Amino acid sequence: MVALWIRAGTAIAGHGALGVRLLAPVAAALGSLLLAQAAEDLLPGRRAGPMAAALLNATLLFGIGAVTMTPDTPLLFFWTATLWALARLYATGRGAWWLAAGVAAGLALDSKYTGILLLPAALLWLAWVPGLRPWLRRPYPWAGAALALLCFVPVVNWNAAHGWAGFAKQGGRAADWAPARALQFLGELLAGQIGLATPLLAVLFGAGLVVATRLAWRRDAGWSLLASAALLPAAVFVQHAFGDRVQANWPAVLYPAAAIAAAGFYHRWHRPAIGLGVALTALVYLQATLAPLPLPAKLDPTLQRLGGWPYLATEVALAAQATGATFVAVENYGDAAELARTLPGLPVLGLDARWGFFDLPDAQNLIAGRPGLLLRSARHAEPPDDADWFAVGAPLLVARARGGMVAEQYHLYPVVGRVGATPVVVLPRPL
Repeated sequence: MVALWIRAGTAIAGHGALGVRLLAPVAAALGSLLLAQAAEDLLPGRRAGPMAAALLNATLLFGIGAVTMTPDTPLLFFWTATLWALARLYATGRGAWWLAAGVAAGLALDSKYTGILLLPAALLWLAWVPGLRPWLRRPYPWAGAALALLCFVPVVNWNAAHGWAGFAKQGGRAADWAPARALQFLGELLAGQIGLATPLLAVLFGAGLVVATRLAWRRDAGWSLLASAALLPAAVFVQHAFGDRVQANWPAVLYPAAAIAAAGFYHRWHRPAIGLGVALTALVYLQATLAPLPLPAKLDPTLQRLGGWPYLATEVALAAQATGATFVAVENYGDAAELARTLPGLPVLGLDARWGFFDLPDAQNLIAGRPGLLLRSARHAEPPDDADWFAVGAPLLVARARGGMVAEQYHLYPVVGRVGATPVVVLPRPL
């Protein structure tokens, strides 16, 4: 889904940053309207809609996500759209909203496999609330589930044609088990949410979910949907933390329901929490664009994720000119994509097993017997695999840096290519 969104954005606004990210602010604005309507439908009479939208937009995760394009961008939009459709169902009693919810859930699942959690969350909601159980004997919920799975068929087909690579990659996480590190992983999970929600909003979201759980225990339908949509994913992430690290952005799907729940009760912290969230988001914007704060790289996420790519591209270009390189090969897919966008002239090649699953031009014959450069993070102590190269020279040390602050260092190996076992492809460039 994120690729389709980027394609749509670049068709409208060109292949620069605006085109790539265009649908992110559009989705944030439309998603905020859907969230506000869902809050009004689920918690009637509380005027929770505008406050829910304001709380969600004030989070650092949503504020930054509104101007970037990642798989979480469409996931959050379609997740919110599913909540909106289910809330409309609750408010109107019209079965057709099950079909809308099914399509939205299917598109969320096309965005990220986390979307699958919407289906058991909806089923739990129906089973838990006595007044909703008659829907289980009607065709609408099942037709909605069928539509969700139908939307997911292209992903299933791709997996079937590629050795079930996506399912194996993500499904393999379920087997992770390392309880000795569970406290560390759970602590990181909690700290990540305090940071991404911002501290006061994290407290309000937690309090909102406690209220939702308490009222859901009384079988209140509106609060039960909020509890189901948040607590079921939360349980999955906590379970995962007993085996491996939970990336801070994964629990983003809890935020829409948590924002509605937090807006459902009055608290004097609402406005200060929104103010703090907006201020922190503005500070991150400022640091990402102008970098006025001389923060160490480890404390500056804008530098770690966003900064220094033009500097690295210049370093690589100068090294290529000095060595006569005809290509630049990169093992990390993120580094490869950034260099393909910023490095002028030379072809940038992706070197990794995952590229075998992509329909991109094969570069094996392009590099065979020709001099090039191999970029590897300096964190890799071991030398490159000789099976992929006729010759590997002593590495140069280059950096990705912004304003004199180094985000990461790399080894740049002079190499002579050969036809090897690892897939190598030519990465596309912006037009």
